[in-house]
Amino acid sequence: MSDRSAGLAPSRVTAVLGPTNTGKTHLAVERMLGHASGMIGLPLRLLAREIYERIVRLRGASAVALITGEEKIVPTRPHYFVCTVEAMPLERSVEFLAIDEIQLVADPERGHVFTQRLLHARGRFETMFLGAGTMEPLIRRLVPDVEIVTRDRLSTLSYAGSKKLTRLPRRSAIVAFSTDRVYAIAELIRRQRGGAAVVMGSLSPRTRNAQVALYQSGEVDFLVATDAIGMGLNMDVDHVAFAGLRKFDGRRTRWLHAHEIGQIAGRAGRHLRDGTFGVTAEAEDLDPDLVEQVVEHRFDPVEAAEWRNARLDFDTLPDLLRSLTVTPGRAGLSLTAEALDETLLRRLIKDEEIARIGRSRGAIMRLWEACQLPDFQKTTLDEHSRLAKDVFTALTGKRGRLTDDWMAPRFAFVDRDDGQIDQLSARLSAVRTLSYIANRPDWVHDAQGWRDRTRALEDRLSDVLHERLTARFVDRRTTALMRALNVRDDTFAGVADDGEVTVEGQVVGQLEGVRFQMEKGSSALEDRTLRQAAVRAVTPEINRRLGRLAAEPDEAFAVTPDGSVLWRGVLTAQITASPQGADPFSPQVRLLGDLGPTPARERARRRLEAWLASEAGRALRDLRRLRQAVETGALKGLPRGVAFRLIEAGGLIDRREVERDLAALSQVERRTLKTFAIRVGVHSVWLPGLQKPRARHFAQGFVDAPLIAATPDLIPAPSLSEPPSPRLLSAHGLRLAGRWLARVETLEKMAELRAANHGRLSDEALTDLGWSADQAKQVIAALKTERARQPDKPGQTPRAVKDSPFAALAALTEAPAPAAKRRRPRRKARA
Repeated sequence: MSDRSAGLAPSRVTAVLGPTNTGKTHLAVERMLGHASGMIGLPLRLLAREIYERIVRLRGASAVALITGEEKIVPTRPHYFVCTVEAMPLERSVEFLAIDEIQLVADPERGHVFTQRLLHARGRFETMFLGAGTMEPLIRRLVPDVEIVTRDRLSTLSYAGSKKLTRLPRRSAIVAFSTDRVYAIAELIRRQRGGAAVVMGSLSPRTRNAQVALYQSGEVDFLVATDAIGMGLNMDVDHVAFAGLRKFDGRRTRWLHAHEIGQIAGRAGRHLRDGTFGVTAEAEDLDPDLVEQVVEHRFDPVEAAEWRNARLDFDTLPDLLRSLTVTPGRAGLSLTAEALDETLLRRLIKDEEIARIGRSRGAIMRLWEACQLPDFQKTTLDEHSRLAKDVFTALTGKRGRLTDDWMAPRFAFVDRDDGQIDQLSARLSAVRTLSYIANRPDWVHDAQGWRDRTRALEDRLSDVLHERLTARFVDRRTTALMRALNVRDDTFAGVADDGEVTVEGQVVGQLEGVRFQMEKGSSALEDRTLRQAAVRAVTPEINRRLGRLAAEPDEAFAVTPDGSVLWRGVLTAQITASPQGADPFSPQVRLLGDLGPTPARERARRRLEAWLASEAGRALRDLRRLRQAVETGALKGLPRGVAFRLIEAGGLIDRREVERDLAALSQVERRTLKTFAIRVGVHSVWLPGLQKPRARHFAQGFVDAPLIAATPDLIPAPSLSEPPSPRLLSAHGLRLAGRWLARVETLEKMAELRAANHGRLSDEALTDLGWSADQAKQVIAALKTERARQPDKPGQTPRAVKDSPFAALAALTEAPAPAAKRRRPRRKARA
């Protein structure tokens, strides 16, 4: 495209120069859309795709073409062309033309292409070059009629020094200069901070866009990238951290230049928001002079542009080589070093077969085209040479095209989406090579068909690669929770009807009553995040529940034998009791959980204690009545002593403990005990009302060592470190007989049966107690065995009988103690 159009005024040439975040690219797009047609050349396929999608949203897909080495989307009559610089169709005439990142004229590998565009590419009405301020002197020298427009950065860039990776602020981009280093940093960020998105120049646009979306959405707060982010990729980055200051440039490992650091660091801050840059603890700190250069955007001007002759001579192979080495002969231009395509050419012409074929002008042009095939796969020079030779041989063969037989096996080799990240990346690079070939319609039979197939495969592999990158470097659960912590108003959190608590779609635990059970995280970071997110999500609901609990009627509560207090069937509190038991008439409870304001929790706790006290008055009515009589003095004398012992023991005592008091009671005093529902049996003194299921169920909640959930009439005593307390036995209605436990009513019935059967217990009598025939036989056999044993010495109890569990049981079932038959002077009844 010439810089003048016949009969028209010369194109206005403008160079818009300045540091990053000055809106240069945005300005160029706006200027282009102000013309009827336009073309913009961009340094990266990724950036070209971004600008293409922006213009499609504004003008529609039918008006915009995307042309890169590996991708061509060209509608029937496009008005605007978005291209990589190398792929610009300069034979098309457009009103507006722009080249972005023009400072790349100094790049050793690609600079000659940018230089050619600077010198010769023009729009009919307007041409715009966008780049760094370091290009001003060189552009003035090479383009005399240029109009220079400088733009200041919209925000301030400052240096933040060195920080550990684990201490970097949110919305940071960490820059590394090798794939292995990028992956290692991303893995560390995942473990310590929840996850990171990964952006590299080798990624396909689809994968890169998905990773950027992951970061832009706030799902992750960190981005780990190569220096690809320095080329116009616009993201909301607040801080850029360099994980190193050396890079391999394709020939050697060298220190970054000041302008390169400035280009990358300048990605911090967006529009009017200030940004910072620094280094990680693993990198060397920046020199103060270098920091000053970056902050003030003062860099050495570009002295010369890389140049290579664009008018090549294809008459013979020697002529082609000679034309590639022509010197520019103009100040400001420097002959570029030997590029990959020239290296391949010099290598291939040594092949006898290539030299024989490449004798005609057409064949030499085909050979040069084959040598320009990019090395997307970063293979060895030998492998890439073989590929270029295969392409050239096919193009100069009988069919003059790469056939399906050539494309199909190579396509099938990469047409699979299994494997890990490295394998998927390698396949994507191979697909990029096939896409480049398919986008040359003069190279391939059925070019459109192969373009569609390679595009579909690239999209599929890109999606899978994004999934693999996300699965490896993002802990979605933790990052979702961390995002919820940082965004109060928009956080999606809720409690389901079944109590399941979710934050940003992630289950964080279960809410039961007013107690929140948090799920266990897979790491310390996840545990901390879970805790913080859970507190924020459930605290409002717990506050509401505490308020409802404090206002509930008595019917909403229940208590279980293990001391659990239920609110509408859900465990809510626990009775605090010791092994000796708690006072059911002055109960104390511990509200489960620890969330909610203290005043609300205290009101809920007092409501539960008030209900327990009133329920104790109903379930343990006889014990409460007896206690009130003792406290008020309604009971006096010996009955008061018996009542006091009963109250202390919880309503059940051994008769032998009060035998002397019972023997001394008058008839009136005995009647007084009966009026308080006290029953005096052969072996026990107890309150029968406390042995009803409701009373026993309630009383068991106030002892801290329940024996068993449901006790039969005779059971082995559990192995306890110490004998059960009286309160514990009373709560279960049991008596301890050696190593056996028996219900108080059962022992009394046994005593009655023994008395009625002259001191004997038959099978029928035991069956009447509710035992099975087998249990009855075992008890009778055991008792008979014990009675049959003789003492080791005269007057001594046999050891076997003394240690037998049935021996103590038998002793309890003997007739009343002789003390009951003693005659004592009757006492006059007290008034």
